[in-house]
This record gives sequence, structure tokens and C-alpha cells, in this order.
Amino acid sequence: MAIQGIPGRKADLGEGTAVRRLLPTRGRRLVGPWCFLDHYGPDSVQGPGMALGPHPHIGLQTVSWLFEGEVLHHDSIGSEQLIRPGQLNLMTSARGIAHSEESPSAHGPRLHGVQLWVALPESARHGAPAFEHIAELPQAGFDALRATVLMGSVGEAASPARTFSPMMGAELVGDRDGVSRIPLDPAFEHAVALVWGRAAIGELPVEVGVIYTLPAGGTFLELRMEKGSKVMLLGGAPFPEPILMWWNFVARTPEEMLEARVDWMAGRRFGAVDDALPVIPAPPLDPAMLRLRR
Repeated sequence: MAIQGIPGRKADLGEGTAVRRLLPTRGRRLVGPWCFLDHYGPDSVQGPGMALGPHPHIGLQTVSWLFEGEVLHHDSIGSEQLIRPGQLNLMTSARGIAHSEESPSAHGPRLHGVQLWVALPESARHGAPAFEHIAELPQAGFDALRATVLMGSVGEAASPARTFSPMMGAELVGDRDGVSRIPLDPAFEHAVALVWGRAAIGELPVEVGVIYTLPAGGTFLELRMEKGSKVMLLGGAPFPEPILMWWNFVARTPEEMLEARVDWMAGRRFGAVDDALPVIPAPPLDPAMLRLRR
């Protein structure tokens, strides 16, 4: 199995929130429908903590997952939800939604998590926005580790989260030092990201801040983990549609991007978020540059 390790890059979301951006990278744009992966923390949370004001999305699902701490979500369809480790916040933007994310007023001392995006296929990206919170997710044991299934299925454990493409996503935690074999769907390409501790794919040590991609065709992943280590495993069938990503949008053409930007700045389409944080304006957009990027 050919494994490719691609270093991520540092990104600053503002308000002191720094992340490791593992997807997209120069070497990889998609893993199945997964098109975005930010890994943040573990950080000491002083003062207000995370404070990302209202901002828009189109054409994607946001998948919020925490290892430590808590984050409060508000969106423009009226959802207000506190998320804690082991719980899933899944927001389907479809044709357009806005949301904010912030540390609650009474928050713990540390924050550590991942923010992921899933590109929606043509059949789902023009529908109504939606939000779901799943407090308890299925788990499965594989040798020396435990898998919590966020999306799709791993072995016999299947998440109730709504998906629109063949895909999976799971957190793997070492219950003890040892080697484990995790079953894979051979129709899926996969990616592994270490977020805490020490681990290796076979004999290849993996590092925090690097995403390791595996092509379709594999039937299992051999993972060596130390007790307490944490790994994100993502996968899916190769996404059949070309996508274009800019700012917080996933679309197909520069014209769609421009229309979404104009709507956001004009206060149309996305609705209002009941949050005191300042609204985040869209950056300037050059459609010609988007055509070149595509």
C-alpha cells in the first residue's frame, strides 16, 4: 500500500486561533468527499477563548469534533448547541447557512479539536440547510484500540449522522500499547492524521501536522499506537465531481462564488445569527484567479 505523507501548514483564523491545516494542501485536495481538515490545540484557553463570529458556508457539511474543552455553536436556522468531547456537531450548509463558534463563558482551561468539511455532491448542495447534534456515537474495539465512528461505518459500527456520499470518519484511541488492524472499505481512499501521542502505520512513524494518504484498494490498516494516543481516520469513494474552494465556500464555478460573496455582504440568503460576536466580512474575490486555480 503506497502511503504518502504530506505536511500541513499553519493558518491563523484570527482572535488568536492558530491551526494546522492538513487539507487542502498542495499535494492533496480531497480524500473521498473530505475537503478540509484543521487541527487546533491543545491550547491553554485564557480570557474569552475561541471567538469566531458569524460567517457563511455553501456546498458543504461542517464536522466539529473535540478532544478537550467545549465550543458553543449558533447558526442562522436557530440552532444553539454546546459541544463537548465525544459529541458530534454536524451542520449541512447546502445552499447557504451562517454560524458562529466560541468558547462558552464558563469554559475549561484547554481546547483541542478538529474542524472538518465534507463536499456535498450536486444532488445535495442546493437543498435546505440543516443541523444535528449527536451526543452518543457508536464505538468498536480493534485489538489494542477503540474507534468512535463519526460518519459512515467502521466494521459493524455505523454512525447515525447523515451523509450524502460513500464515506467514513472515526477517532481511534489507543487503549493500550500495541498493533491493531482496522478494516477498510477497498473502494475508499483513506487518510490518517495523528492528533496526540505516538503512532505508526506499519513500520512508518507518523507525526502531528502531517496527513498520510492511502489509495483505494486496501482492506485493512495496520496501526501501532501507544496507550492514550489519538488518530483521525478519514475515507471515502473518490469524489466524482470537480469542486472549487474559496474562503468558506465549496462550489463549482467562480460565478457561484461571486454570487455567494455578494449575497453575504448584502445580508441576503444566509440569514442572521443570534450572537454578539462581530460578523466576519468576506475577503476580496478575483473570479479570474479562481478560474486559474480550478
